[in-house]
Amino acid sequence: MFNLFKKKTEEAVKRTRETWFGKITRLFERSSIEKETWEELEELLIAADTGVDTATTLTQRVKERVSREKISDAQQARTALMQEMALILKVNGNAPAVTASPRVVLVVGVNGSGKTTSIAKLGYSFKRDGNKVMLAAADTFRAAAIDQLKWWGERIEAEVIAHQQGADPGAVVFDALQAAKNRGVQVVIVDTAGRLHTKFNLMEELKKIRRVIQRIDPSGPHETLLVLDATTGQNGLNQAKHFTEAVGVSGIILTKLDSTAKGGIVLAICDQLKIPVRFIGTGEKLDDLAPFDPQTFVEAIMS
Repeated sequence: MFNLFKKKTEEAVKRTRETWFGKITRLFERSSIEKETWEELEELLIAADTGVDTATTLTQRVKERVSREKISDAQQARTALMQEMALILKVNGNAPAVTASPRVVLVVGVNGSGKTTSIAKLGYSFKRDGNKVMLAAADTFRAAAIDQLKWWGERIEAEVIAHQQGADPGAVVFDALQAAKNRGVQVVIVDTAGRLHTKFNLMEELKKIRRVIQRIDPSGPHETLLVLDATTGQNGLNQAKHFTEAVGVSGIILTKLDSTAKGGIVLAICDQLKIPVRFIGTGEKLDDLAPFDPQTFVEAIMS
């Protein structure tokens, strides 16, 4: 299974590997390391969407390490860069240990980020591991969102708890958790609105959903996953900050990584937000969701 996820990761970052990070790799194919090497490295990292702060920090770390360890070989310097990149990506360790049943996964994100599709992929993954899965259609702002979730529920054979458009999202979540307990469901995945009339309204609604969950299970939600579109680049960081302030995001699902050449956004997310990337979308099929592994990711973009 690990080899399969590794292959999917490599396919997802193909454009990134062949463009900006390919240029970074070629920097270290030279016979020696010059002052210009560090300037070029920083510029390429910024161009790859790591952001100025992360690019500066990473370049400085590698430069200092090369000096401290008296590294003169360019390939060894490249290895040091890869190791420092992996360190940045290793945020908060592994997935949270959850003993509660049902396990409640709250999924948030703006419309168009691939949120509903990611929920389906996540549900499919949980089912593949032998769990009974239920979906809660708490994005009642759009009728299309409810219909879309029902469609995916049929595809993955997971029950969907839904009310009418405009219904109270908290009531949907309450009914879903009650039904899950009565029916022996192991995992409840909650879809949420990605747009309301104002950002304030959206965040207040998400806080309310969280309070409803905690009334039923004080330890929930057990994961709050933010779906981010990799193609939005640095704008995604601003989205993540707002959602984290409102509902305490515990991990990120990064979608459409295969559609961008600027995979450096992964480094920016981990470095600037200190939130772990938990999954990456690797394509359109239901099984195109790979657990994020820092070492695998670094090797994939720098091979």
